[in-house]
Amino acid sequence: MSLAEKVFKGDIKAASRLMRDIDDEMESAIDELKELYARTGRANTIGITGPPGVGKSTLVDKMVEVLRGGMKTVGVILVDPTSPFSGGAILGDRIRMQRHSTDEGVFIRSLATRGHLGGVSRSTHDIIKVMDAMGKEVILVETVGVGQDEVDIVNAVDTSIVVLVPGLGDDIQSIKAGILEIGDIFVINKCDQEGADRLEQELKIMLQMGGKRPDGWTPPIYRTEAVKGKGIEELMAGIQSHHETMHQKGLHQRQKRDRARSEFLEILKSSVMKRLQQHLNQNGELDRIEEAMVKREKDPYTLAEEIIQRTLQKVVK
Repeated sequence: MSLAEKVFKGDIKAASRLMRDIDDEMESAIDELKELYARTGRANTIGITGPPGVGKSTLVDKMVEVLRGGMKTVGVILVDPTSPFSGGAILGDRIRMQRHSTDEGVFIRSLATRGHLGGVSRSTHDIIKVMDAMGKEVILVETVGVGQDEVDIVNAVDTSIVVLVPGLGDDIQSIKAGILEIGDIFVINKCDQEGADRLEQELKIMLQMGGKRPDGWTPPIYRTEAVKGKGIEELMAGIQSHHETMHQKGLHQRQKRDRARSEFLEILKSSVMKRLQQHLNQNGELDRIEEAMVKREKDPYTLAEEIIQRTLQKVVK
């Protein structure tokens, strides 16, 4: 029995092994993912992003509690910083989620960024598929917390939540460069701290300045104190409202199509680059290109164009 078949049957060990193989970029994992694909796309996926120190992990912990209270099965992907020694996840977020580790209805997986920018790991999309195939109804993805360029999450989930806290220096000005544009829902956590009212007002102004979204959705703002569990029920109701609105307006399908296109192009780009590099290495052409550039006999732009043209000619033939 393949790993994929075992995953369909709810085998936790098989799912863990497949996720490890995916994260280690083993070729065998691709065949398993091919088998899994037709039985994915059912889970409601939610991304939680925001600058470091805003309490994302505590918020996720409380969200899991509410979901389990509603008898939902939950998958949790925690993207942690990469260890400079082992190359693996530092696991700080996993430690904070320990109280759910014995719950059979919750599956938690930590991933290392491994130098990948954008707040998520390269394997995040595929790990989501495995959890989906396992039958997890809701999948939460917490990004690493790098700040302005943490926007890749929008291409992986149905609902993107941006978490902020009072006292971020220049507040909205410090994070407006990209992260505000991806939020379906905004959360002001630690709202008992001074400056919460000002932050909410600034956030409202920034969202208004951004104009009307193409999907017609107006991102709501929720205030929470995750440590005390305050505001979590309201937040979960807001997530459900976004989910229902996207489906009612038929926007969920458009969202899925956009994500499918983005995922395909990313896989295509990665696969082509990998094979092209292997070919150039095998026939020694990469060394010749290197030498031509060092001697300034040819520029890298012309060299790249020549290789692309030659490769495309072979494809056309």
